[in-house]
Amino acid sequence: MTTQLTIHNTLTRTKEAFEPLDPAHVRMYVCGPTVYDFAHLGNARPVVVFDTFYRLLKRHFPKVTYARNITDVDDKILARAKERNVSIKELTVGTTKIFHEDMDQLNALRPDFEPRATDYIAQMIALTQTLIERGHAYEAEGHVLFAVETMPDYGKLSRRTRDELIAGARVEIAPYKKDPADFVLWKPAPEGGEGWDSPWGYGRPGWHLECSAMADDLLGETFDIHGGGLDLIFPHHENEIAQSSCAHCGKPPAKYWMHNGFLIVNGEKMSKSLGNFFTVHELLEEAPGEALRLSLLASHYRQPCDFTKEGLAKAKATLDKWYGALRKVQDVPLPVIPAKAGIQANSVPAAIEDALLDDLNTPLAIAHIHDLASELNRAEDADTKAKLKAGLLAAGEALGLLLQDVESWFKGAAQKGGPTDAEIEAQIAARLESRQAKNFAESDRIRDALAAQGIILQDGPTGTTWRRE
Repeated sequence: MTTQLTIHNTLTRTKEAFEPLDPAHVRMYVCGPTVYDFAHLGNARPVVVFDTFYRLLKRHFPKVTYARNITDVDDKILARAKERNVSIKELTVGTTKIFHEDMDQLNALRPDFEPRATDYIAQMIALTQTLIERGHAYEAEGHVLFAVETMPDYGKLSRRTRDELIAGARVEIAPYKKDPADFVLWKPAPEGGEGWDSPWGYGRPGWHLECSAMADDLLGETFDIHGGGLDLIFPHHENEIAQSSCAHCGKPPAKYWMHNGFLIVNGEKMSKSLGNFFTVHELLEEAPGEALRLSLLASHYRQPCDFTKEGLAKAKATLDKWYGALRKVQDVPLPVIPAKAGIQANSVPAAIEDALLDDLNTPLAIAHIHDLASELNRAEDADTKAKLKAGLLAAGEALGLLLQDVESWFKGAAQKGGPTDAEIEAQIAARLESRQAKNFAESDRIRDALAAQGIILQDGPTGTTWRRE
């Protein structure tokens, strides 16, 4: 790479040069969804952020392994399954399928591994046994708890005081705990409830234990990057560090910790009670997935992302401009560069790649893409158009954007009750006949009627093109 990749490491609170443990193989783990319902916007932000980072890593390292888990056993899942009178497997299989479909529309690549917690119970039990054997955990009334006093630097990720750790964890003050801050590794399952046999009785794992066991099994005792939302720093990631490092004789689970900022809506925390709670599924009925993705990338990943419907519309309009620039050069072939030149025709323009290498600065990258699209609109000679077209497509792909066929983007899917492609084309043909007959009143009527249905016409030297709003 020409520019060093730097990332902000939550553990050190500094931006650091990324030095992988093995330059030939970068490994990343990101906490995934708890699949009891549709994914909301807050779930989508880390998916989009770390997908963009995954794309960046893949361009600069020979092998990248990305694991993102599915939490398919949890109190919320058990409650929802009981509410719907279905098994947790039936519930989680269905919600996972919808999650995949929704994230696919956001152009998120599937991770290399997507472990389900219920497939790793044996590894969780083994990890718990190791912690007991090494004096870091104890059994009490069917529970197994991690003893925080056995880890002197517990709290180093969140940098909280002991009182803050206890208060922030919202832990149950139970008589069987040796210390109020001790957290559950394994807990009893209620009679007839979902659970597994273990040396400590019928039960199920604690939430924190799940990620430690899956990451360890798939990526090794210590891997490069652990990611997730800012809300996971404590207690989840703090407890992952405690479990994994104590089980592995002090080896940290990850070298770098990356966290995306909170997602807010209209300046306030997203909440059903405030009426500003949005799922990805419902928003995809209003706007293309690429527009939603762009709106989530418009803020730097470490900063709060304030989502608004106006911002979503602006993202759609921005993509219209970028696709519009590509539409003008559809007939311009991409440049052919000899392989011996060692340069890929679709390489990402340096300014955009450098922005992404600088702690994934997507707002700066987006600003450079705006400039690139403007240059393409102004370009006159074929060679310049070809070069800029290739650069714009590569830049878009780097952000998971501009991946659709140009005409498919503008024509989109016909809305329920709206005109079909064939009907629109017929109206355009009728309008052309009216113009040729100098019946401009009829021509204008057809144009206005289509506009009222969300169909925008654009006349040009080669004919009339159209797009859905």
